[in-house]
Amino acid sequence: MAEVGPFFALRTDPATGDPREEGYAPIGEAYRLTREGAAAPLLRARVEAVAAGLRTDEPRVAASLAFQGFAARVWSLALGHAALTGSVPGLRPDRLWWHPGRTAPGDLWWPGPLSAMGEPGGLAGQVGDAAYPHLLPLHAAVARAYRVSGRLLWGNAASALAGSLRVLHDWCHARGRTEAARRATELARAQLAHPPLRDTGTLTCAPPAFRRRSCCLYYRVPGGGLCGDCVLRRRPG
Repeated sequence: MAEVGPFFALRTDPATGDPREEGYAPIGEAYRLTREGAAAPLLRARVEAVAAGLRTDEPRVAASLAFQGFAARVWSLALGHAALTGSVPGLRPDRLWWHPGRTAPGDLWWPGPLSAMGEPGGLAGQVGDAAYPHLLPLHAAVARAYRVSGRLLWGNAASALAGSLRVLHDWCHARGRTEAARRATELARAQLAHPPLRDTGTLTCAPPAFRRRSCCLYYRVPGGGLCGDCVLRRRPG
């Protein structure tokens, strides 16, 4: 999977000690809020890292883009495996480790071999079953702790899915794997056809292109402009 791109890669070497000593923590810890409704330390660390990298002093903007980046990681892992292998790995939040200070591919670690979900519902259902145990609680945490619109965040998730599809689609076609490219497109369409991604935008194909109905706020980053799939036609202000 790593050959497709860094977002499709997952560290799987066995742990020889406590992953926390390397700065990792179970990713489910990032989805919790404090009693006051603030972000958990793991999520806060990621948002602060994104803010520093983008040189923005707006936590809401950094939180939006951190969510989109993580959504791209989760979709890439699920969609890539489904399209290329015909199976989807189970990525349980209590067993998937996250390093908030690292970027792909070193940010996610599943110590040991992956196992296929092997559950009913077909590949499209399994892709959703792998992604939403992460996206749903992370969506709730970011929306509440950073006061980011829930609709905007689901637009981010849809945009991330479309981005993963484009990378995978191009990689497959460049290597003559047209059936895998077709399967990836069908699986992405299936996710976009149902809540919570339904009505977040429009996916067209040959090659895949997406136009969303919301804005991720990237234009508010110093030097930032509009993303290629943004609903806006010109930068506000």
